[in-house]
Amino acid sequence: MVVTFDSTLLSRIEDAGLNASAPPQQRWLDGWLVRLSPGKAKRARCINAVANGRTGVADKLDRCRELYAAAGLPLYVRVTPFSLPPALDADLAGLGLVHEDDTRVMVTTDLPTPADAPLPPGHRLELLGHAAFASLVGGFRGSSRAECSAHAQRLAQSPVPYRACAIVDAEGVALACGQAATEGDLVGLYDVYTLPSARGRGLGSALCGQILGAARDRGARVGYLQVDAGNEDARRIYRRLGFADAYSYHYRLLPPLHQSAGAPDFQA
Repeated sequence: MVVTFDSTLLSRIEDAGLNASAPPQQRWLDGWLVRLSPGKAKRARCINAVANGRTGVADKLDRCRELYAAAGLPLYVRVTPFSLPPALDADLAGLGLVHEDDTRVMVTTDLPTPADAPLPPGHRLELLGHAAFASLVGGFRGSSRAECSAHAQRLAQSPVPYRACAIVDAEGVALACGQAATEGDLVGLYDVYTLPSARGRGLGSALCGQILGAARDRGARVGYLQVDAGNEDARRIYRRLGFADAYSYHYRLLPPLHQSAGAPDFQA
């Protein structure tokens, strides 16, 4: 069944996602929100084209290429239904930027209660600080020390509050983790991860249900998340929790040959 969401709500969710992923290392460039975090999350180290600006796409790419080269980062542009100008994706493709990472934004307007998602016997929910959470999920994902540090810094300086937790077994071993970013009546799920050895035991569903239920108790009414379009295992869990596809986005990557500031200028 296809679920249709109000366009104003989706615009609010897009704004909330931008706020929740804001790193300290960002700047405005003629309508582009340029993010330069050294962390692993691509949404914190990409360009978001949120306004038309006064100069062309090729000119802004030239200027951004220098910024990303100086930061030692690849140049990504995030393309959403809200990106401006409307022809941005075609413009970027024409300039040689490669399509990557199809992502779905899923939404629910019917958040569970904590009682709807009980923890398995012998497990408990443990709240974590920003540094502890970044270290835990970074260890799960194989992030570098610098990426974990950048993640912790971004959480600590976030313009919206984060609440992180892990499911721990009777021996005190963390098996799954995730966090919520809340803004008004919106709650976003972020960095949800279950150890491969612990999957298939309902921990992901219980974790997300507990996080969302706690947010509901604090006044949240709408949940959102971002998930890889091909991650069917995660999407199945989210659908069971009431989430449905709302919109999609992807990235355009400047090919490595053109990443450095010494490469030829783009031609419009």
